[in-house]
Amino acid sequence: MTCDVGSAKRVLVLQGGGALGAYQAGVFEALAGEGIEPQWVAGISIGAINAALIAGNPPERRVERLREFWELASAGPQLNLGISAKPVRAWTSQINALNALMFGVSGFFTPRFPPPQFQPEGTPAALSYYDTKPLKATLERLVDFDLINSKHVRLGVGAVNIRTGNFEYFDNLTHKIRAEHIMASGALPPGLPPIEIDGEFYWDGGLVSNTPLEYVLEAETSEDLLVFQVDLFPARGPMPKTLAQADERVMDIRFSSRTRLNTDQMLRMRRARLLFRQLLDSLPPEFAKSEAARELGELNVENAVSVVQLIYRRRPYETSCKDYEFSRAAMRAHWTSGVRAVHRSLEHRGRIEEATRTRSCQAFDAAHTDDHVPA
Repeated sequence: MTCDVGSAKRVLVLQGGGALGAYQAGVFEALAGEGIEPQWVAGISIGAINAALIAGNPPERRVERLREFWELASAGPQLNLGISAKPVRAWTSQINALNALMFGVSGFFTPRFPPPQFQPEGTPAALSYYDTKPLKATLERLVDFDLINSKHVRLGVGAVNIRTGNFEYFDNLTHKIRAEHIMASGALPPGLPPIEIDGEFYWDGGLVSNTPLEYVLEAETSEDLLVFQVDLFPARGPMPKTLAQADERVMDIRFSSRTRLNTDQMLRMRRARLLFRQLLDSLPPEFAKSEAARELGELNVENAVSVVQLIYRRRPYETSCKDYEFSRAAMRAHWTSGVRAVHRSLEHRGRIEEATRTRSCQAFDAAHTDDHVPA
């Protein structure tokens, strides 16, 4: 059974989060299985890599390419004792994260030798502990950049200009996308090196904003949107009981971009602007021609937006190293969680279909669907 979203443009919004990005791959596999293929994909950091793998392949190969990337990234040295007890699983998770720090991640990055302290000052090599040449080779092998630049699927990835400190989106409607644009979006310092594009150097977009939702809403004001927002750090979480849990909670708060609050606020603003249009349309002619009405008209948007939030929920054994634990067991667990999140969300597909049919502005949380927020 598919989800009927009518004429709404389908958008996939992918947050940054390192190894947790396998969750996004699982989300996409489940959405594709429901016949929901995105017409627009926007990503930050690991979300940009997943976005490129989706937009840069034909529909029948997208899941295959995502799986190939994540199987490669999780192929390095790792420990798996096959024991599910929380203390043991937490210990093996930390060992596997340490392996990634020591040996790098297959097809992604390798430790820099000599280390940055011995590299020529002012070079990208002097600014990072790892080399991302493997990622460039992986992207050029798994992603068809000619297909991306054909604009069949819209693609946007965010990065930060180091010199100006400004956030910038590389969008295939306005840029010719190359592997470097994807790498720039995920160039998180000091681990990964800055990426040069047209004489400017860029770092990970997550330094400014870890989710591209605001970019999507500002870029499209006419067509109705159905946005699947896939976030890897939950804004909500329990009170920590240990220092390790406190470290993880700080990371979740820092990188979640206050997902639910910001989404709800953006949708409320969207709803207010739609009401402005209705109000302006009902004004008598003498008021409709006023300067105030003209200025309000410039703020107007014509489209409605529904956001389905699919937010990764931590596992009991995970710690603050979860975003760089690239073991095969962790990858498969994250992927499976993504599939299940979509299935949970689409149990309430009637609400989603109604929102798109009635052109409302609403947000739905896959794990807390009963407290969806009409904006």
